[in-house]
Amino acid sequence: MYIAIEGPIGAGKTTLARLLAERLGAEPLLEVVEENPFLPLFYGDPRGYAFKTQVFFLLSRYRQLAPLRERPLFGGVVADYLFDKDAIFASLNLEGPEWDLYLDLYRELSPRLPPPDLTVYLKAPVPVLLERIRKRGRPFEKGMDPGYLEALSQAYERHFARYPHPLLVLPTEGLDYTEAGPHRERVVELVRQHLPL
Repeated sequence: MYIAIEGPIGAGKTTLARLLAERLGAEPLLEVVEENPFLPLFYGDPRGYAFKTQVFFLLSRYRQLAPLRERPLFGGVVADYLFDKDAIFASLNLEGPEWDLYLDLYRELSPRLPPPDLTVYLKAPVPVLLERIRKRGRPFEKGMDPGYLEALSQAYERHFARYPHPLLVLPTEGLDYTEAGPHRERVVELVRQHLPL
């Protein structure tokens, strides 16, 4: 079993990945965000650091997911990202020759990874995402541009409108699975229902 949780910044991916890993007896596979040395620089100078930021993430995510090719060696895994995430962000942040070079790298690596058995796409309006980002309190996310989050949300919509693998779309506005209660149970049950047998 390989489940990927995806959605824009602040959607609640890591929280849900940890919850599902615990409930389904799987291993959580969490994205390395704060170890990217270029990310804080990107938020200060997007044009100057976009390519370095994206390539770091591309290689980091590939290295994390590559062992999933050896499925017999693993039990269940719940990742708080999808490899496709990288290209979604890069499509907004890169252009010209940098985008072309990035796309060559992405297209070389992507087919080497197995698709998830289920992808859970978390959606929320931009004001909700901004509030969650504020509560999380990462210094480099302070002052997140609502326009960027809106463009990112639209890019996710376009991506998942043509996504060819099993998908559960989960609107998270008004849904709180951070605490024990009916919302948490409902989300876990929905995911169980959508897992392939």
